[in-house]
Amino acid sequence: MMANILVKNRDIVVPGEELAKGMDYLPGFGTYRINDEIRASRMGIVNVDSRAIKIIPLSGGYLPKKNDVVIGKVIDVTFSGWRLDINSAYTAMLMMKDGSSEYIARGADLTHYYQLGNYLVCKITNVTTQKLVDLTMKGPGLKKLRDGRIIKVNPFKVPRIIGKQGSMVTLIKQATNCGIVVGQNGLIWLQGNPEDEVLAVKTIKKIEEEAHCQGLTESIKKFLDKETGNKKESEGKGE
Repeated sequence: MMANILVKNRDIVVPGEELAKGMDYLPGFGTYRINDEIRASRMGIVNVDSRAIKIIPLSGGYLPKKNDVVIGKVIDVTFSGWRLDINSAYTAMLMMKDGSSEYIARGADLTHYYQLGNYLVCKITNVTTQKLVDLTMKGPGLKKLRDGRIIKVNPFKVPRIIGKQGSMVTLIKQATNCGIVVGQNGLIWLQGNPEDEVLAVKTIKKIEEEAHCQGLTESIKKFLDKETGNKKESEGKGE
């Protein structure tokens, strides 16, 4: 039987919608097969990758994965480490041995390192079948975040906010002069002067809303040129 794909890449589909007929295509994440049909099991954006058809969800919580770099908030300090909220149904544990590149002696006051409410950039080292999540602070770019602000986005939109090889986030950093750290769990840290932070947040929210659109990078470039151009003009008038 002829294989026939019934949707286009990046189409938005709903649960139960037929995506393809025939056996040439394989059901990926968010899809299932009935006889010779592949259907969507959730709402989202179609992604056709070679022969696999998968759905990128438009909403949902963060599912921890090994090697993800996440931003977490310290919610408990125990005798053996720190418990963090990582914007997931599951909390994560940063053990004392993984908490710092420097040696932490047993019995040390762990609040000297990280206190309740601190935000940390960590890496997930392990996720067990019981969904116990282990973190480390040992590695490049892993650190305690100071000042700045934290915003929350849909974790499934993070790849679009980062862009290919970090192109999108680099664009925002250059246009707004903000320091930005994007956690794969949907938490983003920003630091700049208040006006620049506002523009960075506005840009990130625009990307989140338009993540399914074609030509997103070009659209964001135009948006930033307009916003920063207007700002430069008003600054020029004030001189």
